[in-house]
Amino acid sequence: MDIANHTVVVTGGASGLGAAVVRRMVKAGSRVAIFDVQKEKGEALAVDLGAKGIFCLTDVTNAGSVQNSLARVKENFGNISFLVNAAGTGWVERTVSKTGPHSLETFEQILRLNLIGTFNVASQTAWTMSENHPDEQGERGVIVNVSSTAAFDGQIGQTAYAASKGAVAAMTLPMARDLAGMGIRVVTIAPGIFNTPLLAMLSQEKILALNNSVPFPKRTGDPEEFALLVEQIFQNPYLNGEVIRLDGGLRMAPK
Repeated sequence: MDIANHTVVVTGGASGLGAAVVRRMVKAGSRVAIFDVQKEKGEALAVDLGAKGIFCLTDVTNAGSVQNSLARVKENFGNISFLVNAAGTGWVERTVSKTGPHSLETFEQILRLNLIGTFNVASQTAWTMSENHPDEQGERGVIVNVSSTAAFDGQIGQTAYAASKGAVAAMTLPMARDLAGMGIRVVTIAPGIFNTPLLAMLSQEKILALNNSVPFPKRTGDPEEFALLVEQIFQNPYLNGEVIRLDGGLRMAPK
């Protein structure tokens, strides 16, 4: 689909990969709504974008919060054509440690944000997209969900994170099939190690080791490279129901 003069919703858009997508979409001529719980960062980014951007304080795990934010977007910008589900977080905790079993509460929280939040926003936005007039190829919208290479190469301590991201990857094809009749495409990106606040949680020693483990190029990914792939997905009408690894050929070691 043509990006210019359309509206894009980006969850987790106040920082990291989401913020890179927000800036690239505005540069491409679209209007962008930032859905995030980081109020100060989200509002500051929206101010930088001017009339092309708005910030909506949004809890992606709450159906009412998402519904209210989508209504605000339609009121300000009209119909929504694109969604990028970048909201999420990581966690490191072994299934069993010296102190006992993995916290069930934490496991549920990670799945609630990374998986349920993704589905909540995707399903509600798809309903809004279904009201769009189709373009010349019959498209009404595109949804890009964000998984992780941990979905396939989960490391020690990543049980909760890998489970949540693996489920996002697994629902790509059935969601694409569900929405095909409406002319809505669904694609998932599974990024490797990127220079984001999530990576900053690791030690410099760990980051250096990860860099060296990437076949080529031997470095962390640039969020702008992630945003570039999002743009290419939006523009390629034959790309649907696919999970794309964006990782420089990285395959994660056990630890």
